[in-house]
Amino acid sequence: MQSALSITCDFDSGNIVVLDASQPQNVRLAIRPDTRSPHFQWFHFKVEGMQVGETHTFSLTNASESSYNRAWTGYNAVASYDHKTWFRVPSHFDGKALNFTCSPEHSQIWFAYFEPYSRERHDWLMGQALNEAGTELLATGKSVEGRDIPLLRKGDGAPGKRKVWIIAQQHPGEHMAEWFMEGVIERLKEHDAQVQALLASADLYLVPHMNPDGAFHGHLRTNAQGKDLNRAWQDSTPELSPEVYFVKQQMERYGVDMFLDVHGDEEIPYVFTAACEGNPGYTDQQKTLEADFRARLSGLTKDFQTRYGYPKSAPGKANMNLACNSVGERYKCLSLTLEMPFKDNDDAPDPLTGWSGARSMRLAHDVLTVIGEMVSVLR
Repeated sequence: MQSALSITCDFDSGNIVVLDASQPQNVRLAIRPDTRSPHFQWFHFKVEGMQVGETHTFSLTNASESSYNRAWTGYNAVASYDHKTWFRVPSHFDGKALNFTCSPEHSQIWFAYFEPYSRERHDWLMGQALNEAGTELLATGKSVEGRDIPLLRKGDGAPGKRKVWIIAQQHPGEHMAEWFMEGVIERLKEHDAQVQALLASADLYLVPHMNPDGAFHGHLRTNAQGKDLNRAWQDSTPELSPEVYFVKQQMERYGVDMFLDVHGDEEIPYVFTAACEGNPGYTDQQKTLEADFRARLSGLTKDFQTRYGYPKSAPGKANMNLACNSVGERYKCLSLTLEMPFKDNDDAPDPLTGWSGARSMRLAHDVLTVIGEMVSVLR
């Protein structure tokens, strides 16, 4: 009789509850909710003791109760034998559970909701940003649990230069957001002519990871206090949402001429942006800049489109606690939320990886090109 599999999640961004691992053909699991919050969707766990070539089936039994239960339809989980190269595994949502099957090539494997961006890699990325990309550590905030939140600046802060802000991973389960930020820093390392032209007119203010506590604990939406940071931009406090409180302070200090908040969307299999058309102080200039950004990016890459996205807010009906709306209203600037899929981009599907970290990085390269093209008209 085969012994039970060993299934663990006691590591960075790990999340799973083992219900029954005694039968490889019917491993029953559940996703653990965020701390102090009912939200859950993110999972990440390691399986050891598998029989090579034997069919193993894993069932996330509480998938139908998750925060975005419609997201499981058309979704395939990601897996890796070495925690570096990730691929999709066939998955099926039966209305209650998400089930995925694997006939492994090795005795151990990791599964996750999306390709994880580890804290170890984040630390490496900070080294790349400071030592290879020429950014400056302008300030360091602290999360609820005391983890660093670096604010990087690429540029000299000279008077008259445009101030372009990019922040990522307010929602900790949206790991594609820091992959995007790695793409930004990778592009800065190249010192190409387009980037140099952008930096002649603008400084980039980068917050590569807004929610390190939530990511470490395997959360989907919230920080260590159970606070959704992208619902805290009007009422942030040093106690409940110090991550947002810090960034808002720094924005007041340096100013904002463009703002991009990078996210991932569970349900929609496309890349898209949301804007601040529902703001009470929404301007014609903001409307023009939003349309210009979308047209340029969709013309540059097949990975961005304008047909699918969130319903537009009615005039004056925006949720002002969202970063995009709050910053757009305060600074009357181009202010966008960029969403990438957890599934795949249906305009350019990749059956092996779906949407991935590498694709998120490539998108960042294109976004910087568009910002460079638009920098002279941001004000």
